[in-house]
Amino acid sequence: MTGNQNDGRAGGGQTASGVADGQTPGKTRRPTEAEVRARIEAARRRRPRLVDDAVTLAHGAGGKSSAALVETVFVAAFGRPGPELDDAALADVGGGRVAFSTDSYVVNPIRFPGGSLGDLAVNGTVNDLAVSGAIPKWLSAAFVIEEGFPVAELRAIAADMRAAADKAGVAIITGDTKVVPRGAADGLFVTTAGIGLVPAGRELGAGKVRVGDRLLVSGSIADHGMAVMMARGHLAIEAAIETDSRAVTGMVEALLEAAPEVRWMRDPTRGGLGTLANELAKACGLGVELDDSAIPVRPMVRGACDMLGIDPLYVANEGCFVAVVPGQAAPTALAAVRAAGGGDAALIGSIVSEPAGVVVVRNAFGGARLVDMLVGDPLPRIC
Repeated sequence: MTGNQNDGRAGGGQTASGVADGQTPGKTRRPTEAEVRARIEAARRRRPRLVDDAVTLAHGAGGKSSAALVETVFVAAFGRPGPELDDAALADVGGGRVAFSTDSYVVNPIRFPGGSLGDLAVNGTVNDLAVSGAIPKWLSAAFVIEEGFPVAELRAIAADMRAAADKAGVAIITGDTKVVPRGAADGLFVTTAGIGLVPAGRELGAGKVRVGDRLLVSGSIADHGMAVMMARGHLAIEAAIETDSRAVTGMVEALLEAAPEVRWMRDPTRGGLGTLANELAKACGLGVELDDSAIPVRPMVRGACDMLGIDPLYVANEGCFVAVVPGQAAPTALAAVRAAGGGDAALIGSIVSEPAGVVVVRNAFGGARLVDMLVGDPLPRIC
């Protein structure tokens, strides 16, 4: 035999026909699970790119487009304040720590089952402060009012804000008013900013999250987004769905008192629980595994989502929060939140080592699916 003959093993694991070992001729080799994970991880490490020439509604949805807009425009201009880009920033002032947050509210319609633009504007900012570990204290409120907006409705919105502030234990102490010509705005836009005080020794952050920690959600998800959607009246669907808009301060403080070792907290507003879980996985560098059967969704809300083809994981919430707690503290934490008003609170998942930076949802049959950040904007102007 001469060296010119092929024994079927030459060519780096290929046969004489050039087909890799174990591969059917004419078919492309399917990537392994490890290769798929590696590709996902490489894609996640890339910085968001803003490829649009103009802003679209998707850039306000809280998902991938929003992240690209914030990273490439605002972080590029102002810098990143810390390792995590949260809804509230913490700062050391006069020997203590304060939290500061700001948000604008453009919900349409301005009244919806269970709430209004007014109480939403207060609760949203209060909750951003609360989940940062602060006790909310003071708010500002700025109003952009379209010419022709009814004064009676403006009074009603202001009354809603006062009632929500009183219930949350905060004071609205300053503000601003601007009136724009008819057609230059859509009725009324409200911007609120808030300041809260962080108790000494209270530290929260994704860097504290560890493998084996549990995820706790303080209530049913997707109520707010679907309530606003139903209120628009564009769909031939009738469902008694109300917003979950409320201040979560009481539940947060009860949780931190019962389980002071809480690692991390956020409220799943725009982009919903699915996007929030991805932000957590990216920030902590670990995997998030959710239990589909444990995630609380009211039957009517789930039915409305199914009819519209919307995943409840991506629908906005305005009265619940997600916390990461040590595994051994999870039962105590859950009981504390339920006793403080979170009757639908549940333990919905765990922190895992692999796949790192990825969110997986497991169903009751043992199957699993990857959950990415929200893409597009299925429910525009819900907050």
